[in-house]
Amino acid sequence: VCGIVAYVGQDEAWPIIYEELKRLEYRGYDSAGIAVVDDTGALHLRKTVGKVSGLAVEINGSAPRGSLGLGHTRWATHGAPSHDNAHPHIDCSSRVALVHNGIVENYLELKRRLTASGHIFKSETDTEALSHLVEEGMSLGLSFEESFRRMGRLVQGSSAITATLDGEDGPICAMRLGFAGGIGIVASDLPALLPVLERGAGAPNVGFLEGGEMAIVSREGVRYSDLSGNPVVKETRRVSREDIVVDKGGHRHFMLKEIMDQPQAMTAALKDRADFANGRVNLPEFPLSPADVMQLERVVLIGCGTSLHAAQVGRHYIERLAGIPAEAESASEFRYRDPIIGPRTLVVSIGQSGETADTVAAMHLAREKGATLITICNAEESQAARVADGALYMHAGLEVGVASTKTFVASLTILQLLSVYLGQLRGKLDAETTRRLVDQMARGPGLIGEVLAEANLYSSLARRIGHYDNFLFLGRGANAAIASEGALKLKEISYIHAEGYPAGEMKHGPIALIDPEMCTVALAPRDDLRDKTLSNIKEVKARGGLVVAVLTKGDDEAASEVDFPLFIPQAPDLLMPLVTTVPLQLLSYYIALLRGCDVDQPRNLAKSVTVE
Repeated sequence: VCGIVAYVGQDEAWPIIYEELKRLEYRGYDSAGIAVVDDTGALHLRKTVGKVSGLAVEINGSAPRGSLGLGHTRWATHGAPSHDNAHPHIDCSSRVALVHNGIVENYLELKRRLTASGHIFKSETDTEALSHLVEEGMSLGLSFEESFRRMGRLVQGSSAITATLDGEDGPICAMRLGFAGGIGIVASDLPALLPVLERGAGAPNVGFLEGGEMAIVSREGVRYSDLSGNPVVKETRRVSREDIVVDKGGHRHFMLKEIMDQPQAMTAALKDRADFANGRVNLPEFPLSPADVMQLERVVLIGCGTSLHAAQVGRHYIERLAGIPAEAESASEFRYRDPIIGPRTLVVSIGQSGETADTVAAMHLAREKGATLITICNAEESQAARVADGALYMHAGLEVGVASTKTFVASLTILQLLSVYLGQLRGKLDAETTRRLVDQMARGPGLIGEVLAEANLYSSLARRIGHYDNFLFLGRGANAAIASEGALKLKEISYIHAEGYPAGEMKHGPIALIDPEMCTVALAPRDDLRDKTLSNIKEVKARGGLVVAVLTKGDDEAASEVDFPLFIPQAPDLLMPLVTTVPLQLLSYYIALLRGCDVDQPRNLAKSVTVE
């Protein structure tokens, strides 16, 4: 996750961008940089390795002058923190300055093509390919704006991008960011606007860019278009200081913002762990040596609630990719059966806060029995992190909504990384297979983004099925745990009775509940178990039940068997649980909204359960 800021107006750009970057430093602090276009049209670039404050040292009291510029604070994904890898990145002619947050899934392909055509790369980042793509567009006779738009069409993946050009009085072009109308600011998060408010600029109107949209910002104002150049009408809203300090990102609830943040949450979890250039996974935080990993006989994953469902998916990953027997268990039950674990057992605890009392107590028991203990959590210096031998942090950012969403996706991402890492060390995965798995992980944020781009469909469906008082969620394989997570989300925030079951278990009891008053939600993406799940769907329909199904795009056969199909993009098996999760989150959110429930603070629940 990185922080992006750009400014065009009447004031000096450097101090505004500098102060705004400091407000965004929680998004990344490996390196930082600012580019300013002065009054003669010349582009001035300054970078530093480390925190934003290093830029003050870099300029030594003499900041570049000019009223247009952009800045970036980096959290590295491609390439180590260094001066060359710091943003902004420029093109061969040093005319284009560009900053970026996200993963360019096809950057190796783009880099090879651009290099072959004579472009010279100076960094290890995926971002630099974007500045060269803009340069390439202009060499074809396109304007800067048209070249930026073309670049957006060529890039694969979920990315926020901002760029400007020397010799121009603007514009700034931006994708997937927010724009503060009237004060000429582009930013990746609302806290960046706080310094402007403190200067007395008043409450700004803010527009939020969606996937496939861009803004063209100049001193005269802002225009919005899609990536084909068609105008887009964008509603803005006025924000207050309170909105900026605790930011919902333009969304009605924190939960919806956090659902929409999931591509970034996955990117943050991959950062410094997935080596996309070399096709490997590195986990420097992992406490065991390769020799100790070879001695492992068993992995036990523990968690509560949503984290238990993550553990259940993780069990599939560990056994399939690492070749180690694995089990998943509720942390609240784990310590009451005197589990048989020892020095050759790896215990993995999962929890958003790292403070859940049942999970921490189970961790203490594992330590007493001599197991190696690691935790996956989102809070540094938490109890879980202190008890464990090693911590794999989610880096998902603050999650305000009580019902966990982005931390679930972050947990699954880290469990993927852990499983591939163990498989590497134990020789279960050869180099070719590992490269394929790492490349698949790079696609994850983009696939999640594709589902999120169709969020309005779930609002419409909620109006059709939100009156049902009973729901049954079905899935097979790893998706059985996702079915349980979908049921949990619905009951947590809408107070509807919902149960999640392995689809194969339906005929062993739950089928007795099927009638026209029961809504069944089935996960039947196109995978090895799709046909078996489709048989369960037919059993529900034969008994008069209503079926909503999550299906792979293009599966017309399955769609003809259900009442309401919800389509997701085709995804590799490794990523399927991540992609099937998102429709269930959106459906639960919009049903709860329809019923007038308090989505962010549902009754009787707390974000962190610190009592047994």
